[in-house]
Amino acid sequence: MADAVRDAGAAPPTRIVVTKFQPASLVRELADLGVRDVGENRHQEAVAKVAEVDDPRLAWHFVGQLQSNKAKAVRQYAATVHSVDRESLVAALASDDGRVLGAFLEIGLSDEPGRGGVDPQEAESLADRVLAAPGLRLLGVMGVAPLGVEPRRAFARLREVSERVRRVDPSATAISAGMSGDFREAIAEGATHLRIGTAITGNRPIPG
Repeated sequence: MADAVRDAGAAPPTRIVVTKFQPASLVRELADLGVRDVGENRHQEAVAKVAEVDDPRLAWHFVGQLQSNKAKAVRQYAATVHSVDRESLVAALASDDGRVLGAFLEIGLSDEPGRGGVDPQEAESLADRVLAAPGLRLLGVMGVAPLGVEPRRAFARLREVSERVRRVDPSATAISAGMSGDFREAIAEGATHLRIGTAITGNRPIPG
């Protein structure tokens, strides 16, 4: 990461350690080593892990696809949701409880069925929805490089969408992009947040 940051002449990005399928004990070890941002993909696993770890030093990021009927529950523990990709989810996450939830617009970078993400052409419209929703703060955009596509090309496209979203909200400057296999390309295209799992935690245990 340090080499990629130096080569890009960029500021060091926020490193989110994704702990899907990893035990709560590993999260505690990571916290003791200085990790402060932890990512989870599934609500059921996340809510149990947050309760078991119970460490106020940690900020929890929800980085997986999110069903609208789970949104209120995720809002109770997450500091940030990286997968806001439709108006119904914005409405479900909105709240006047006095707590502000960070929101990334997930941008669809693939035509593969089942992949999340709003159509890039609809990003500005969705940004407007987030800006109008109580209890949400638009941070920027998020994307996953599709399989079979050179990652830097995908992240360059994400960066272009980011520039358009910033015309809607100049403060929405963050780009959540890059995982264990493509974080270098993401940094080169302006990623401010990396979602790193196996490169830090090792291979995920096989769930029972």
